Amino acid sequence: MTYTAGRIVYDADSHVMETREWLEPFMDDDLKKKLRPLYSRDPGRIAKLLEQAKARKGDKDAEKAAFENPIGGPKGWLAAGAFDPAERSRVLDVFGFSAQLVFGTFSLAPALEAKDEGLMYAGVRARNEAMAAFCRNDKRLFGVAYAPLDNPKRALEEVDAALRIGSRAIMVSAGPAGERSPGHPDLDPLWARLSETDTPFILHIGPGSLNQPAPFRNNGRPRAPDLHGGGENLRFPDYVMLSFAPQIFLTAMVYDGVFERFPKLRGGVIESGAGWVPEFLRELDISSRSFGRTDPYLQAMPMKPSEYIRRAVKFTPFPNEDTGRMIADAGADLFLFSTDYPHPEGTNDPKGRFERMMQNIDEDAKDRFYRRNFLEMMGLVTPA
Repeated sequence: MTYTAGRIVYDADSHVMETREWLEPFMDDDLKKKLRPLYSRDPGRIAKLLEQAKARKGDKDAEKAAFENPIGGPKGWLAAGAFDPAERSRVLDVFGFSAQLVFGTFSLAPALEAKDEGLMYAGVRARNEAMAAFCRNDKRLFGVAYAPLDNPKRALEEVDAALRIGSRAIMVSAGPAGERSPGHPDLDPLWARLSETDTPFILHIGPGSLNQPAPFRNNGRPRAPDLHGGGENLRFPDYVMLSFAPQIFLTAMVYDGVFERFPKLRGGVIESGAGWVPEFLRELDISSRSFGRTDPYLQAMPMKPSEYIRRAVKFTPFPNEDTGRMIADAGADLFLFSTDYPHPEGTNDPKGRFERMMQNIDEDAKDRFYRRNFLEMMGLVTPA
């Protein structure tokens, strides 16, 4: 019996735990010299974890233990299939997932830290090619590329390059598009390309996410450790801000008319929680009614702002959120199942947690959550 227990399930969020050399086959010598290497700040700790994970190769007992219950086992680099694509395929067999969106973990950092625009785009191209290679041999692995929107012409070039190598979704920053709104007409060719190819745009925790402003951390107390006891992940004040950047981005996409100009455009907001979504939709419509008396852009919209979001965007709740309440409040067409595997935030039993939260939800809504909403977002079925 697989983890899905016979249900058809699509996973809208999983990750690669990149090795130190993960990008190198896709970079020329000049790029290798100019971009900082992965894990240059803490190579020893990562190397030890990778050695431990690789040591189970050929050890029947160790491999059996790793694949017996991957979702409940070690996470990060120690997880089965964390960085080995053949192992990831075995993990999918155990899970029983029909497909899984795959994001990076650390591989964008060297490119996004680059001060030179050309270097940034070259680093992103290498990262996208590495992701495509990881996913290439298993049709269930849907690799997510990244396109910086800072330069609209180069952003479109990266989208086209990513589509040529088989990327199934395009992640963009939840922040501004350089000095532009993501709804600026200069970016229309990019949204048109995604629309005509049934490729979703994705917002994911990371680029563009808003953290607690630095002055608020000046509170006269030592800074507390993060969720996992370290220093680089989210803390409580950051977690409650995860929805801020996606709300700003999606409001711009509605108000600037992108969803009106491209009615087939689809997208997803992944790993930013979803408990905020029902109220966000209400606030959009309340604001539209209030400001629509004088705002010509709002007056020109043939649909309510919330209707554009409902038509275009899906959201992944965290396993500890009340998904059943969200569905009852905002409808069954908005939310997606996800595991965040092999990151620990996905918990050791996300499906079990979601099931407990959806005890009063009917089977049709559950099927939407586990299956149909994913297919709609990916352009694999036509929305009802």
